[in-house]
Amino acid sequence: MVLNYIFVGFFILAFVVAILRTIGYYFRDFFQETIHITFTDADLNVFPNMVQSTFDMAETSLSIVIYLIGVMTLWLGIMKIGENAGAIEKLSKWVSPFFQKLFPEIPKNHPASGSIIMNFSANMLGLDNAATPLGLKAMDQLQSINTTKDTASNAQIMFLVLNTSGLTLIPISVLALRGAAGSANPSDVFIPILLATFFATLGGLMVTALFQKINLFNKTILKWLGSLTLIIIGFIYFLMQLPQNEVEKISRFSGNFVLFSVIIAFLILGLKRKINIYESFIEGAKDGFQVGVKIIPYLVAMLVAIGVFRASGALELLTGGIKYLVSGLGFGTSFVDALPTAFMKPLSGSGARAMMVETMNTFGADSFAGRLSAIFQGSTETTFYTIAVYYGAVNIKKTRYTASAGLIADGIGIISAIFIAYLFFN
Repeated sequence: MVLNYIFVGFFILAFVVAILRTIGYYFRDFFQETIHITFTDADLNVFPNMVQSTFDMAETSLSIVIYLIGVMTLWLGIMKIGENAGAIEKLSKWVSPFFQKLFPEIPKNHPASGSIIMNFSANMLGLDNAATPLGLKAMDQLQSINTTKDTASNAQIMFLVLNTSGLTLIPISVLALRGAAGSANPSDVFIPILLATFFATLGGLMVTALFQKINLFNKTILKWLGSLTLIIIGFIYFLMQLPQNEVEKISRFSGNFVLFSVIIAFLILGLKRKINIYESFIEGAKDGFQVGVKIIPYLVAMLVAIGVFRASGALELLTGGIKYLVSGLGFGTSFVDALPTAFMKPLSGSGARAMMVETMNTFGADSFAGRLSAIFQGSTETTFYTIAVYYGAVNIKKTRYTASAGLIADGIGIISAIFIAYLFFN
């Protein structure tokens, strides 16, 4: 429903702005003399530009999807090897002690614990197709121990907030879309996304823990959170001591090194488990092709709507207003052009994806705005969509503070993404 309003809203707002610009052109002398606003021939061409943008964006969508099908086929094939080789199982065992402390309501050895860990493991590895069924299963199991059936339990809220914080170790689709947009090095945002999504998840966890009075100074929690945070902060401090060109070199090397290391690790795991690696790859690759085909209508719809919104001048008015406020506060404004992706992400994943693509097409995939929009896309999650799907599946009507905690996590992710983008790319 939210996406429906967003889609229609883009067209209606674009139409209203275009009408106002056209009227302004025919009464340009009056507006120039009274309120000192100048209208030019560009304002008379707004409707032709909007119609042309519908054709341009439809063509752009298809070009992107053709490239995306190849990359998604490759990476979902690689991920299937990892899944069949037991990567999720190993990750689940590794994080189990930590998660038991975050969900004290769940009885020991309850099946919900396993489903939660498996869901997070699948999310972190970018296995969206596996993550959603596991997440719905976890919600159903958590509902079985929920004493108030129409109200979200503490365990369900913690699960949802950590889900909406978007912790992903391998943002496949973001890297693929950057490649499709012509990036010279699509994976140079890999490390910045990891850093931003870590802070978003950490923020969501801490906020929810405060609501639920979970002791964050527990030995196990402190060891995990403290160690990870120290490593991340130490890495950022190290980068801040380097010249900008060295930071970009490190990001480029480390991102590609980690990604290729994941492939090698999955292959080695597959050999140890004696699975048919080739057949596993083909099985996952088929899913990648289907995902690429399924995304076509969604991408066309949102890219056309956003293209019309920009061609009308409405998006320029929005970002211009934000730039005015930001500069008035004494801050730089180079990040503002990427903000539409951040604003869209809590509402719609496909909408945010389209906004990121549109930003990269307008400013360049390797521009600051293009890179930052990719970091926004990779470091937060579709908060309202996730809440609606997961709670709707178990008929939860009273979600308590889930949305507010999830949005706080999104906000932390956005602020972190801006800071990290300046550190790496500005």
